[in-house]
This record gives sequence, C-alpha cells and structure tokens, in this order.
Amino acid sequence: MDFQPLVSIISVNYKQAAITAQLLDSLKNISYKNVEIIIVDNGSGESLKKYLKELYPEVKVIVSYTNLGFAGGNNLAIKEATGKYCMFLNNDTEVDAGFLHPLVSVFEQNAAIGIASPKIIYFNTRGLIQYAGSDGINKYTGRGSKIGHLQKDEGQFDEIRETALAHGAAMLVPMAVIKEVGMLPELFFLYYEEHDWCEMIKRAGYKVFYVGKSTIFHKESVSVGRESTLKTYYITRNRLLFIRRNTKGFKFFASILFFILFSIPANTLKFLVKLKLDHLASFYKALFWNFTHFNVSSVQKL
Repeated sequence: MDFQPLVSIISVNYKQAAITAQLLDSLKNISYKNVEIIIVDNGSGESLKKYLKELYPEVKVIVSYTNLGFAGGNNLAIKEATGKYCMFLNNDTEVDAGFLHPLVSVFEQNAAIGIASPKIIYFNTRGLIQYAGSDGINKYTGRGSKIGHLQKDEGQFDEIRETALAHGAAMLVPMAVIKEVGMLPELFFLYYEEHDWCEMIKRAGYKVFYVGKSTIFHKESVSVGRESTLKTYYITRNRLLFIRRNTKGFKFFASILFFILFSIPANTLKFLVKLKLDHLASFYKALFWNFTHFNVSSVQKL
C-alpha cells in the first residue's frame, strides 16, 4: 500500500515510564511512517512528559493529574488526535516493524469495518498466542473466550476475518467511526470497556475484524495469577455492567439468574475457603455498585 493516511498511535501510561519507552523504541522501527504518537500520562505523577521529551521529542505527551482509567485516558488522547485512524496500543506492548500496513489496508479496502485488532503474541514466549480473534462474551455468564489462546504461532491464524471482539491491547479504529459511535465508555474505568465499545460499534452497523497478517507482542503475564482486590472488584462489577448494557429480555434475566444461582455462591465459597476476605469484600462491593447505579447507558461523544 503506497498511500499512507495519517494514523494517530495512542498509548496510556500509569507509573510505567520505562515500559512506555520500550514501546516507543519499537515504534521507531515501523515501516509505516505517516504517524503521530500520543502518550497520556494518566495520573502517574512521575514527570513522564519531561522524561519522554528528552528521549522522544516527536512524541506528544498529554498529562492528566488524576487517573482517568483505561477509557478516560484513551479518550483524552482521542480529543487531540488528528489522524484518519486511531491505533490504540497498551504501553506494555512492542510491535512488529510491519504491523500497521496490513491493519490500515483492511480498512482502506472495506468501509464496513469499524474496529480491528492484530494477532497478539505473549512477549518472550517463543510465539505463544494471546489473541487470534474472539468468540465473544457469553451473554449469560459475562465471560469471554479468545481464539488460539496459548497455542504456538505457526502461521495457522494468519488470515484476515470477521470476529466477535477486538482486543484492548491493540485496536485500530477510524476517527469517523469514533465520531459517529462515541468514544470508549468511561463508566467501566478498568476492564470490559473495549468489549462494550465493540458492541456499540457493531450496533452502529460496522464489523469487527481480526488481521492475522499484523503482529504485536504483549508483556502481560501468561499465567492467570497477579490477583488483586482492585481486579476482583472491577472484573465483577464490569461483568454485570456489560450484561446490563448489552442484553435484553430473556437473555438479560437468564444472565442475572446465572449470577444469583451460580456466580455469587461459587465466588463466596471460593474466597471463604481461601480466607481471602478482602477479595470477598471487593466482590460484594462490586455487586452493591450494580444494585445502586441505575442509569448505565451513558455515551462519551467526541
């Protein structure tokens, strides 16, 4: 593809200046040259702007003095972006030099696509796949599943195809779609916001695509450890929030029934047996939030 429309590459930093610098180092080597890079310092208080300006003077740094969450931080950058496309990258990713061309090319050839993600490989794992598309979120349980997860990448997922959900670690979205549909839903703060955004984009008539000819590398741990009460709270809260915003009728009542009959007893027992009373408190705090917040249909318009 000879024509290169401007792409705004956006990443949010929270107390990980060195990790963010590694992403920027990898972006220096990309073959797609018509880009602007916007980094949001999301309430980290680590003088990121000064640090990055000395090393990467071409990068635009936006400082938020409060942590706006994943959605809020990215939305701050969207308001400053001037590209035809916005490329959202987690700051703990590194990219293949040719990752951007295939993504942009897919959009340039098909105006029906509203959001797309590349193949995502776990960093330093000799090719273990994190994401090669998605089967979507189960409307009853609120749980999702990724295609190809933990398989060794041997080119078996190099195709380009429609998929259920993009992956928040790497998403390309046309600015025109963002203006039509709205920005990332800030109500979630952390977890599930990109899934909800995909549903918003699909309801507007666009498709979600997986582009296997594009690859990025994600430093997220392969293990499912790294538990925290914050994660317990937001995963629980936002699973229910996602269901409330994206299901209706019988499916909605079935999913709530599943939560009451299975999720609540199972998680209560799990945290009690493991004596994780702080996680149990976070779990019930998340449930309480959903029972006390009734208007959850907000949209952040650009």
